[in-house]
Amino acid sequence: MRVTMGAVSTPARRPEDAAADADILRRIRAGDATAIDDLYARFRRPAFALARRILADDVLAEDVLQEVFLSVWRDPSAYERGRGSVASWLLAVVHHKAVDAVRREESQRRRQALAEEELALDEPVAARDVEDDVWTRVVSERVRTALGGLSAPQREALTLAYYGGYTQREVAALTDTPLGTVKTRMLSGMRRLKQELGGAVVEMTGGALGTATASEPGR
Repeated sequence: MRVTMGAVSTPARRPEDAAADADILRRIRAGDATAIDDLYARFRRPAFALARRILADDVLAEDVLQEVFLSVWRDPSAYERGRGSVASWLLAVVHHKAVDAVRREESQRRRQALAEEELALDEPVAARDVEDDVWTRVVSERVRTALGGLSAPQREALTLAYYGGYTQREVAALTDTPLGTVKTRMLSGMRRLKQELGGAVVEMTGGALGTATASEPGR
């Protein structure tokens, strides 16, 4: 897509046209909803031609026109009479927003191309991640079910270790329980889990439970 950066040209207009344009702006400032329709009717063709020349796309050009006239309705005070006629100001706004639209489209295309490249590179890794995620969910569900079969103190201690990642000493502090009692509860709870889950699943959970139930020398 190419941007034509030629000078903004206004259509040939008579002095009375400029006065009528100014009157429409005055009506818009006063909140007259029909005034913006009148302004659109007067400038749609030259504004669309300019946007179309820059964007080379009818749909994008129409979008720019909608954006321009909506901005005029929202803030008609943006036009200052001392800076030229309504026609030259309005077409300058069209030019500016059309160029912005070109930049947005180009930026979006770059981001999409980059995302597609990254997706192609990451696809094998993503497939493995999905498999690992499914297995982790299965294990987590089995652990949650097995924990439900423990006594309340055992379940509390192991839940804090497995889901919270706390050490035995931290579990003792959180539950206001002697450290030796916490160790006993967690070890007996782990034996029960091994019976319920089997070695394979316990091995998968060992990173959390195994670390938490290990002794803490020097602590």
